[in-house]
Amino acid sequence: MNIEQANKTYKRDHSIVYSCQYHAVFCPKYRRQVLVDGIDERLKELILEKQADYGYEVLDMEVMADHVPLIVDVDPRIGIVKVVGQIKGYTAHMLRKEFPGLKSRLPSLWTRGKFISSVGAVSLEVVKQYLESQKNV
Repeated sequence: MNIEQANKTYKRDHSIVYSCQYHAVFCPKYRRQVLVDGIDERLKELILEKQADYGYEVLDMEVMADHVPLIVDVDPRIGIVKVVGQIKGYTAHMLRKEFPGLKSRLPSLWTRGKFISSVGAVSLEVVKQYLESQKNV
């Protein structure tokens, strides 16, 4: 179930209400430009099809020839690192199976590394001000 509040959507179940968005970027091994010629579109489909299974919602996604930037909302009980790992593992398995040419070009599809940054509706300064204002309440 989702809750709308001040242009922000919160997800809710029986024990938690949350809104945790992240900007995540991951790249093919050696930053090779292999995400082209239908691989890019299939990658988008694969990422979208696992949203419910892995506990995330894609808010925005691009697939460039040599990297994949995503904005995802992730269930905090699961965590962004686990979700990105699951996405990379599943997509590598499926893409290498469906596009055998990837196996000959790369020993593994994705690099081990990833970039992750939180995407917040308020700045750290606003949160600090809020916490300070609550001291005397």
